[in-house]
Amino acid sequence: MNMKSVRDALQQGIYTVINPFVRLLIRLGFTPNAVTTTGLILNIGVAAIFIWGGEISNRGELGYVGWAGALVLFAGVFDMLDGQVARLGNMKSTFGAMYDSVLDRYSEMIMFMGICYYLISHHYLLSSLFAFIALIGSMMVSYTRARAEGLGVECKGGLMQRPERVVLIGVSAIACGITYYFVGADYKVYVPGIPFHIFETMSVFTLPITVMAVMTNITAYNRLMDSKKAMEQKEMATR
Repeated sequence: MNMKSVRDALQQGIYTVINPFVRLLIRLGFTPNAVTTTGLILNIGVAAIFIWGGEISNRGELGYVGWAGALVLFAGVFDMLDGQVARLGNMKSTFGAMYDSVLDRYSEMIMFMGICYYLISHHYLLSSLFAFIALIGSMMVSYTRARAEGLGVECKGGLMQRPERVVLIGVSAIACGITYYFVGADYKVYVPGIPFHIFETMSVFTLPITVMAVMTNITAYNRLMDSKKAMEQKEMATR
């Protein structure tokens, strides 16, 4: 079973769980655009928690990271709900699809703004740089798909699509908050011969972001190359 099949099977399993809630939203009168807007508002809340934590807490106080991670996952649920509300409620529209894509980009950029603010406020400057690179990669993963499809080429796949990014950030942030609760902020790992620590409590959150910074840009590059091949094949077929 390839990665796409695993991803599709997991997605269908999630839909089976959330469909009763989707039907409840439809009965309450929620439209897909209203669900999408709710997701944006929740991501503004994520950024607010990070910014508030950056302002009032000291370096090493990581409880805010954990709470923000929980809200990231909760907000991520609405990324799946809007599409299901549209499908099950027979409310699909072309503008709704565009509205969803645009607000998803705003949601992600706002979330990363909060993360970068928190990291810079607490002097994790290198990690804030990787967070910004992860933001660039995330936007380019989405842009390469949108641009390719606008030119008539299907461009999907890759390991760091939006659901994976949401789960990675949310789970790692929660894990960081839990680790902080049990071992504190001063936990560090040293290697003999190296004058600085190679791991600390905050690394539970920042290392996955570093991985994301690499993988999102690799995914964007792979999509670009796949699109190039598909476009060349289309050009050859029309000659």
